[in-house]
Amino acid sequence: MKLSIEKGQRRRINRRSGFTLIEIMIVVLIIGLLAAIAIPNITQNLAKARKQAIVNNLRTIDLIKTQWAAETKKGEGDTPTEQDIAPYFNGGKFPASVMNEKYNLNPVGTPPTATVSSKLLDTPAGGEVMIPDK
Repeated sequence: MKLSIEKGQRRRINRRSGFTLIEIMIVVLIIGLLAAIAIPNITQNLAKARKQAIVNNLRTIDLIKTQWAAETKKGEGDTPTEQDIAPYFNGGKFPASVMNEKYNLNPVGTPPTATVSSKLLDTPAGGEVMIPDK
């Protein structure tokens, strides 16, 4: 039993062994559409994460500022410096900047704020991020 393949059949097999240009273009188009949908969501989520990190730093600063006031017998209206409260942080260092923001410590009894250098979600460049009300 000998199987023989004619020359015409062999050519047909060789032509069907790859993807056509149209098939490749359709796959590239689908990948492009998925990327166009995903990239704005990724940037939005990164901005939300940055803002939440800044708010968490502000909460930590507020708690440590209260601890500093209690230990040094300071009252409302006294403003600590970064050097005053740095020893109360882990590692003895003030929190690192998330996106070049400047932390405004404010007096004891007033929550701290952060001034951002570039737009962050609904906060314009030069605007302040505050601890949200509960």
